[in-house]
Amino acid sequence: MIDTHAHLYSEQFDGDRDEVIQRAIAANVTKFIVPSTDSDSFDSMKKLCDAYPDVCFPAAGLHPTSVKENFENELSFVEKRLSDGKFCAVGEIGVDCYWSTDFIEYQRIAFEYQINLAKKFDLPVIIHAREAFHEIFTILDRIFTPNIRGVFHSFSGTAADYFKIMEYGTFKIGVGGVVTFKNSNLPQIIESVPLTDIVLETDAPYLAPSPYRGKRNESSHIPLIAQKIAEIKKISLEDVDRITSETAQTLFVL
Repeated sequence: MIDTHAHLYSEQFDGDRDEVIQRAIAANVTKFIVPSTDSDSFDSMKKLCDAYPDVCFPAAGLHPTSVKENFENELSFVEKRLSDGKFCAVGEIGVDCYWSTDFIEYQRIAFEYQINLAKKFDLPVIIHAREAFHEIFTILDRIFTPNIRGVFHSFSGTAADYFKIMEYGTFKIGVGGVVTFKNSNLPQIIESVPLTDIVLETDAPYLAPSPYRGKRNESSHIPLIAQKIAEIKKISLEDVDRITSETAQTLFVL
């Protein structure tokens, strides 16, 4: 299985990072996409990926909640890193209207700029869209071209949002621990989503699936997410593993 979104460089893993990775591998989770969020997180992310070059795959981007007055310097940093090295994606990028809208215009500019970086470097994007699907769609509708591709990470939208995403024809949705929450509407949406439109993710250390909700998330929990999807769609865990892994492998060229 492939965890397409895990912040394994986070300080929350400083005490047992190697053990976390080994637990995941033992659980048949053998590849991890590790997106940075800003220049402060980049070195830790890169150090992890250098230590596990066949397991951890780096992505570079400016997270919307890291967009502040210095966002132009941060975007220059992202562009320089992308031009210097090998990355599997531009991310984590997007718009976030949940935590704060103080810098919403800067968020819009940063998102569009990084979409254009993805086009320039021919890379997929990892999109963060918390309570911001309208913002994201407004920008994509204006600048979209068929070579823009990627994943809507930690999908939390409505069925209408999913169908709008699919209209572009080049995006997948990332499904994580939220699909296991009792109060989530995601299972009802997943029922009508083709498995080929889904990739698995944890967003570790955040959003741990049941029965670990509220605790630190880690990549070894991917099988719990995959099993829930298998139950929703009434298919085997092996099919979820195979198809989502093929999709992730193709999208991110791991």
